Amino acid sequence: MYILVINAGSSSLKYQLFDMPSDKPLCTGLIERIGTNEALIRHKILTTEPGLTIERKGTIADHAEGLEQMLQLLSDTETGLIHSADDIQVVGHRVVHGGERFAKPTLITPSVKEAIKVLFPLAPLHNPINYQCIEIAEKTFPRAKQIAVFDTAFHQTLPAYAFRYAIPDTLYVHEGIRVYGFHGTSHKYVCGKAMTWLQKPDAKLISIHLGNGCSMTAVRAGQSIDTSMGFSPLAGLVMGTRSGDIDPAIIFHLISLGYSTDDVNTLLNKQSGMQGLTGLSDMRDIGKAVAAGNRSAELALEIYAYRIRKYIGAYAAVLNGLDALIFTAGVGENDSAMRERICSALDVLNIHLDSSKNSAHSSEIRDVSRDQATVKILVIPTNEELEIAVQSYELLHER
Repeated sequence: MYILVINAGSSSLKYQLFDMPSDKPLCTGLIERIGTNEALIRHKILTTEPGLTIERKGTIADHAEGLEQMLQLLSDTETGLIHSADDIQVVGHRVVHGGERFAKPTLITPSVKEAIKVLFPLAPLHNPINYQCIEIAEKTFPRAKQIAVFDTAFHQTLPAYAFRYAIPDTLYVHEGIRVYGFHGTSHKYVCGKAMTWLQKPDAKLISIHLGNGCSMTAVRAGQSIDTSMGFSPLAGLVMGTRSGDIDPAIIFHLISLGYSTDDVNTLLNKQSGMQGLTGLSDMRDIGKAVAAGNRSAELALEIYAYRIRKYIGAYAAVLNGLDALIFTAGVGENDSAMRERICSALDVLNIHLDSSKNSAHSSEIRDVSRDQATVKILVIPTNEELEIAVQSYELLHER
């Protein structure tokens, strides 16, 4: 069964093609800078050794044109993997916000599309693009079943005492204001890998997803029981451009200083976090600044790591124990120095990182804790596209 997975961002589109039930992709692709004349497509064919990478640069006006070019690459007469769009049997879509309605992968129908539209205000940067890509894919791959996998779905197992805010009840009942959590597809994938690696289906895990967006999730026996992002992706950890947790009174104070609500929204989502502390949002650039003696950059890294350590302590208490920490996503997988900062001074939780193991590089699951440590520290590469493909395949085989 050919399953094409589409993971769309506001100006980017990641995709992978699978011949399920094999979990090895036939190809992967990334389209960046959509909407500009400097767009880049990087299409990797993985069916041959050592593989073939095709790059194209130029203008891609919108996601529709991006999907059209993706189809051209997939069906190319010389290097293509399919003959036509009709060969694609399933298109799996990452949809960021599913509200309380969607707790599992869902076959897309007109009513499901309308529900995704209703949730636009809760994820204004993501759900409209996800919806647009669904509509484009329906036209591009007319014979394929379209399936939505929601980032918020994994967190629908949160107990009420974890997802409710201490605000008037009517705001939850009528306005849906509660903790939804995000990055659920990534957290689910890496926790599944960890339970298999540990050979412990009832494992107590803390999953730490560190990219430009950052979140943590406490997981017991494969179920999310608490998570750091909340009603929106703004809450929780310090991120590339997002503030994470702040005192809500700061918002009122900023408004009293003359900031509009739009100004505050832009400030907290796009001008804060590491960007606000250092003028830089990429951790690689911040690392270079630290090496050059920049004290503000050094402090920013300590703030970033300290916030994560606070959540580790909180989630270890929530779980009443801990079997493993999981580091994943771009920073979590690749920044060994940040993992060391985070894991320092956690002896009370029996968390002990091995520096030599931590500095080694691998694309596989690896344990970077000391040999005798009771809590494992696992670095697990995430693969949201594979998780979406697996969930889509399983949904169709349940029917």
